[in-house]
Parts: sequence; structure tokens; C-alpha cells
Amino acid sequence: MGTVRILRVYEEPEAGEYRVLVDRLWPRGVSKSKVDLWLKEIAPSTAVRSAFDHVAERFEAFEDDYTQELSHNPEVPRLHELIAAHEKLVLLYGAKDPLQNQAAVLLNFLNTTS
Repeated sequence: MGTVRILRVYEEPEAGEYRVLVDRLWPRGVSKSKVDLWLKEIAPSTAVRSAFDHVAERFEAFEDDYTQELSHNPEVPRLHELIAAHEKLVLLYGAKDPLQNQAAVLLNFLNTTS
């Protein structure tokens, strides 16, 4: 099984990393060549994302809601397959906060359910 980390889509990945964008919306100003796969179906639903709206006080509720969605998301097994197939995989996100974003929640979910 490969290693997985998160990285803001505007930052440079390490050499050899398979880059998976986990945002529902394509980030502004990002070339498609910066991403190997756009897995928007694993991103939080529009309702959950909008309720959070990147307000720090709402992150705990967002984390709970998104984790609940992930527990029923049919793309999670596909992501596990991608992780197994790549030595290094990076989950890309567009949010400014490196701690309170969907990629951080997704990585925590993957680490606790694998």
C-alpha cells in the first residue's frame, strides 16, 4: 500500500506522486496538467460544503457530516484501489486552510477505515 498525503492544489507535489483532486469544483487558475485524476464524486455534497463555507466554527459539524457521507460513498473503494496502485498518492484540495478542509477529513477517514 502506498503513502497518502494532502496538498493544496496550488503547491508543487513531490516527484512521482499521483495527484487526485478531491474538490467538487475545479479550482481557479489551475491547469488540468497539474492533476492526474479529478475525483469530484468523493467530495462533500453541495449541501454539506455550503453549510461549512470554510467557517472555522462550523468545521466540527462539517467533519461529522462529510464523514457520514463518506461511509456511504461508492467512490471510497475506488480511492482505496488507487492508493494500492500508486506508491505515492496526494489528495489535492483548493481551500486555503491546510487543516480544516475536505482533504484532511478524507485522509482521516481513509486512515481510520482501511
